Amino acid sequence: MSTLSKKGDGSSARQQDIYRKACEVIPGGVSRNTVFNTPHPYYASHASGCFVTDLDGIERIDFANNMASLIHGHAHPAVIEAVISQLQRGTAYTMATVAEVEFASLLCERVEGVDKIRFTNSGTEAVMAMMKAARAYTGRPKIAKAEGAYHGTYDFAEISQTSSPANWGSIDRPSSVPLAHGTPEGVLNDMVIFPFNDIERTLSILDAHAETLAAVMIDPVPHRVGLVPADERYIEELYRWTRRNGALLIFDEVITLRVNYGGAQQRYSQKPDMTAMGKIIGGGFPVGAFGGSSEVMKVLDPRESRLLFPHSGTFSANPITTTAGRVAMELFDEESVAGLNKLTSIATDQIREAIKVAGVPASVTGSGSMLRVHLSETPPSTYREAYQEREVTLILKELLEHLYHKGRIMMINTCSCMMSTAITRREIDILSEAMLNGFRAIKPALEKLKEKEV
Repeated sequence: MSTLSKKGDGSSARQQDIYRKACEVIPGGVSRNTVFNTPHPYYASHASGCFVTDLDGIERIDFANNMASLIHGHAHPAVIEAVISQLQRGTAYTMATVAEVEFASLLCERVEGVDKIRFTNSGTEAVMAMMKAARAYTGRPKIAKAEGAYHGTYDFAEISQTSSPANWGSIDRPSSVPLAHGTPEGVLNDMVIFPFNDIERTLSILDAHAETLAAVMIDPVPHRVGLVPADERYIEELYRWTRRNGALLIFDEVITLRVNYGGAQQRYSQKPDMTAMGKIIGGGFPVGAFGGSSEVMKVLDPRESRLLFPHSGTFSANPITTTAGRVAMELFDEESVAGLNKLTSIATDQIREAIKVAGVPASVTGSGSMLRVHLSETPPSTYREAYQEREVTLILKELLEHLYHKGRIMMINTCSCMMSTAITRREIDILSEAMLNGFRAIKPALEKLKEKEV
């Protein structure tokens, strides 16, 4: 078992120098904004299991796991062995592979709502292709999604991803808000936004677009909406609505496939027509996949007399990813899923106890092997409740910085943990103690904010 280093703060001259060089060749010095930080991003040297070591030799416990994608932590021996074996035989060919078929078979057997599956190179691509397949199958243009839900960087999928009180409109008819400047008006017109877990309002909004909706898209435990599971009755009503109106119900399980052995959809009686997957199914490599019923997936079949959705990708289903993914998912069996979920439940309970001991207004939400800490006494149940004003965001950043530098803890920047099977009770106890100390550190700022509000 590795021991945590007690020196340094991750802000050495070496890392600053690398960042200066990065800014000369990369916009903002980063290729993904999720790792941007001031005065500079943190640079990794190497990792193993649940530990990541930075360029200064400082070791931290990783509860972020590359934005929820590493279900077994870093450098799992079985995955490495399988990948090395495949590397020696080639990385990609202009041919199909047995590895693709074996992995597709595993996922189709595992996820009840999936009869057939196609691979892509990212979760964004998987969601994009799933939405296009829904349009191809129904012949309709519009997709409905929950306000605040993150579905990747496809321009349609990212609408209302970061809407705010300044532009989100009425809760009865939420506005379609662009993320990127210059998003075409047509994109906004073809995305229908509804409030998550609000049955009455959602159905009313869907009814207004019934003849043009190809699909209703749901992340069953949307991270940015608050990491709160969709109510079973909510999913049931959405399923019934799509049956009545000739639309599809599609799930984005790029993150949530980890929740149960068969994904988050395992807890619902009605299954989606299509499901997008990613993150953990790549075994640490770039991956995406989307699958569904044989009838719907037929739109991709080149054997059909009329091919409705031609789909390809140079590195889709490459043997490195499909080999690593198959091994990782085989290791993440029902026993491993249950064990990791139990460990996460212990972490949640201990963090709630830390909140109580520290006497701060905070709460914890989550599902399966995911948890998120909110700086509000009452857990949010909607995106608008989970939305954080700038003052709260700054205090949350202070907490995350305390955890990173003082507690030697890495978390996702929403103060979320995405657990891996490499984590043990020891690391959970370290996390809980670090959270307690972090809550105590930000308590004065929270009290000052409360006085200001009063």
